[in-house]
Amino acid sequence: MGFFRSTFSFAMGTGLGIYLAQNYNVPNIQKLVNTGVVIAKHFEENYRKPKKTDDDN
Repeated sequence: MGFFRSTFSFAMGTGLGIYLAQNYNVPNIQKLVNTGVVIAKHFEENYRKPKKTDDDN
């Protein structure tokens, strides 16, 4: 019985996702993730502590 329940849930979720994507303005998740990664890299490059060198000691 578990197989049919999980298959039914998967099919209903897929159908709902298709319906929402066709009828509503759903944002592109991959584009949002890529934007977040670019922002995180920017913050890391700008706010990282400078590396210690042997000359500083």
